[in-house]
Amino acid sequence: MKISLIQPGRNNLKYLKWSYDSIRKNQGNHEVEICVADDASTDGTWDWCQEMMDKDPKFKAILNNTGKRLGHTILYDRLINEVATNDICMIYHADMYLCPGALDSIEKHLTDKTIISLTRIEPPLHPDGPEKVLRGFGVEPEEFDEESLLNELSNLIVKGKTTEGIFAPWAFWKSDFQEIGGHDPLYAPQSKEDSDIFNRFQLNGIKFIQTWEGCVYHMTCRGSRRNTIDKAKNIYEDSPEWLAQNMRSTRNFIRKWGHFVKHDDYMKPVIPHKYDIGFLIKNDNPQLLEILEPWCNTIYIDFGIVNSYINGEQPNTSLNLSKKFYPLNNPTFNNILISINGNNFTQQDYEIIQNISEIITDSGEVGEFELGNLKITINNLETFENNLIFITNSHNEKN
Repeated sequence: MKISLIQPGRNNLKYLKWSYDSIRKNQGNHEVEICVADDASTDGTWDWCQEMMDKDPKFKAILNNTGKRLGHTILYDRLINEVATNDICMIYHADMYLCPGALDSIEKHLTDKTIISLTRIEPPLHPDGPEKVLRGFGVEPEEFDEESLLNELSNLIVKGKTTEGIFAPWAFWKSDFQEIGGHDPLYAPQSKEDSDIFNRFQLNGIKFIQTWEGCVYHMTCRGSRRNTIDKAKNIYEDSPEWLAQNMRSTRNFIRKWGHFVKHDDYMKPVIPHKYDIGFLIKNDNPQLLEILEPWCNTIYIDFGIVNSYINGEQPNTSLNLSKKFYPLNNPTFNNILISINGNNFTQQDYEIIQNISEIITDSGEVGEFELGNLKITINNLETFENNLIFITNSHNEKN
């Protein structure tokens, strides 16, 4: 099998070196092209990349020399579209050790319209889950207990077992990736871009397979979220930069899909329907507007606070927020209308809003009803999630 591993990196050189060694050691008889993007690092990453390109003909690298972080949302796609030469690629993190036999398992399961995820063996830095193996063999390359991992690997893999989750590392056909337009730059530089593309793959008919015969040891979150060389205090706390961007990306995910990220226990996406929803908000206030704005397509509102809200929030999204607002007395045109009174809006009402897609689906018919303090009018049950599969430039432009 010929496969290109896709690895953006920012100030995580020691992990890149550790990962590279494991790939070359355990790639077996597969032809592996390693594609690295240095995202304006200051730790010597680019010098190492140049050295490796001289030594290893299957090592390729590009440099973001702007001095400003682009993020893996952008650099994944550049590596896939501009650098990788193989039909099969794999999103692969710098803090992953490739276990022996992992690529054999990918080759075994990768057929048309499939994506294969390797099972992650992780130290106990995060809560356990049925989709991974929680076992500690070190949390830094310098303390990695490779010998113990390899000795126990046969007891950690499960021959013949597959489930349907998807997460990094995930191997895919480049053509399937390019067909849907790759990652959505709405989430740049990072966070939620993976959940977005997983939804879109699933809606486009791709089957997900997690193989339990092939594994990586994953130190977790060293790309930026808990990289102590890049603004994180330690490996147990998320960096302020990541937390702020995760909040922005979460709000953008809700704006696009109408719900929080959802998946089953094995990390297979759960995708509620996307509806055309309009909010009619009376007795508004800035806090209420901030809470509610991402959850609908259109807001009919007193314009007194709208401009200040847009000025403050627009830098956090590439979606054009000004197109979302109409005066309260404007004729309504949405398929679903929800009337909200700021004077009696409660936490229970907000919880209803957060689950509104499922509530509308369960209602199953055109009509009016009340939940909590909300009046909900269903004029049309047309759904739009399939319109989100393919990336176009239009929804990312402020015009």
